[in-house]
This record gives sequence, structure tokens and C-alpha cells, in this order.
Amino acid sequence: MTVAPLGVRRRLMKHPLGWLAAGFGSGFSPWAPGTVGSAAALLPWWFLMKDLSLPAYLAVLAAGFALGCWAAHWVIRETKIEDPSLVVWDEFIGLWIALLAAPAGWPWMLAAFVLFRLFDIAKPWPVGWADRKLHGGFGAMLDDALAGAYALAVLQVGALVF
Repeated sequence: MTVAPLGVRRRLMKHPLGWLAAGFGSGFSPWAPGTVGSAAALLPWWFLMKDLSLPAYLAVLAAGFALGCWAAHWVIRETKIEDPSLVVWDEFIGLWIALLAAPAGWPWMLAAFVLFRLFDIAKPWPVGWADRKLHGGFGAMLDDALAGAYALAVLQVGALVF
């Protein structure tokens, strides 16, 4: 991942797509922007999403993924950086996928966060493949969505066991 120059980052934050792609500013963290973005994604999930019906939750995910593809594509075009570290909306969507149908309680939320970060960093197949082979906004979004799906699967198995 590459960091955009300060002037470019300031310009991006003045545009709604830049603001969204940067996870409402969390992507500008100088340390571990992906982890900070994932942590920031917990707030809207906790306050707005966790109690949604399954159809509404899936609609939010689909709309968020589509908006993320558009926003990430715009930022990539503006910065001329293929995978700018400030784009963390993909972490929002990936974590929200991991939290889909999560059992109630903060331990499950924490487990989803840790599992998502683990799969996002380790990049098992096809996460790593998508990260290397797919480009643009869709490529930026898909690898984190796949990492979220892995985390979702492990979390659900854990919920069945416990």
C-alpha cells in the first residue's frame, strides 16, 4: 500500500467519494489504517446495523459494496495509486460481512474483528488472488469482502460449537 501526498489527501477529503473511501477519515491514520478503519466500522454497525433484518442488512451490504467500488475507483484515479492505504471502506464492508448474523454480545463482535483482520492480513486463497489480480475499485473491495466471508464462516462455526 502506498500513502498519497498530504495535498492530495486534503483534496480527497473535500469530495464525498474521498470521504467515503477513507472511511469517514479513519483511513488517514498514520498507523495501521486498515485496522483503524476496521475499528471505525464497528461504530455504524453497533448503532445502525446490528439489529437490521437480514434483507435490510444484505441491502446495506450490497449498496455499500457498490458505493465502495465507485469511491475506491475515484480515489485510485485521483491519486494514481493502485491500492492507496487511505481507502478503508473495503474494511468497513468486509467487517460488516463478518458480522452478518453474529450472535449478540461484544465477545462475538471482537471475535469477528480479529478474524476479519487475520484473513485480511494473511490473504488465503482466493483473498490473495483477488488482491493481486483484480484492480480498480472492484479489486480494492473484493479481497476484503472475501476476507469477511472467511471470517463469517469461522464465526458461524464458532457460534455452532459454543
